[in-house]
Amino acid sequence: MKKKNLISVVGPTGIGKTRLAIDLAKHFDTEIVSCDSRQFFREMKIGTASPSEEELAAVPHHFIGNLSVEDYYSIGQYEEDALKKLNELFENHETIILVGGSMMYEKAVIEGLNDLPEADEENQKKLHEIFENEGIDKLQEILKNLDPEYFAIVDFHNHRRLLRAIDVIWQTNKKYSELIAVSQDSRDFNVIRIGIEAPREELYDRINRRVDMMMEKGLLDEAKSLEKFKGLTALNTVGYSELFKYFDGEWDLDFAVSEIKKNSRRYAKRQLTWYRKADDIHYLQLGYSQQDFDDLIEYINEEFQK
Repeated sequence: MKKKNLISVVGPTGIGKTRLAIDLAKHFDTEIVSCDSRQFFREMKIGTASPSEEELAAVPHHFIGNLSVEDYYSIGQYEEDALKKLNELFENHETIILVGGSMMYEKAVIEGLNDLPEADEENQKKLHEIFENEGIDKLQEILKNLDPEYFAIVDFHNHRRLLRAIDVIWQTNKKYSELIAVSQDSRDFNVIRIGIEAPREELYDRINRRVDMMMEKGLLDEAKSLEKFKGLTALNTVGYSELFKYFDGEWDLDFAVSEIKKNSRRYAKRQLTWYRKADDIHYLQLGYSQQDFDDLIEYINEEFQK
């Protein structure tokens, strides 16, 4: 039986993945599955640059605004849910589009997660004490020494990611980056990965302008409405944590906004580091023309034939 096809659109934040995913979905008359872990939360539309109402209406999307920030949702749960959704969608479509810049979430769908050990209670206790007494900087330093490769791509502002990686390294005596590099389950669909690229200065300029646009659209009010949840993992992310510091009186607003831009650029840099290691991504230039898109479709169809 002929395998179904999954086209995964990847790239750094702010590069234009949503537009390309919609263009592809329209061409193949299909639906979009998001693997952007920040866009799962319905209360965080502006700060995560979730697709607009018009974009959502253009093509059916899945896993956008499907959760509340109060919901606990693990990457393992996402893998299970996303594969179930793909199986449903493949009943009516030959091809599905996956899109998002959350690297591990894409990996979970296209390759499967690794059989990593459960959290060790003693390690977690020890690491939480370090976090409480010496701050996130100390956790960053520990992970950087143990596994510089993973540190280069991890969201190092997210203390839970740091705790998890260090715990696993301590338990296994292996680098976390090596453990997650081992592909698990083979998938019963073909995967074609499409990336968008741009000169770094242009990407950073787009990111800066996008932050200004978010502020114009009401990011400040959105963050204010979520301030009561600031201790939750979902809100421990770029665009919100900086504004919470403004609300607390630690920073003035201009500085908070400049930090959002800086941290967004840093996140993009980590995404680029991750994608650069892959040799299976076919790239399209930012601002692609109709001819470029037609060439891409030709490439995809040739890959399907293989």
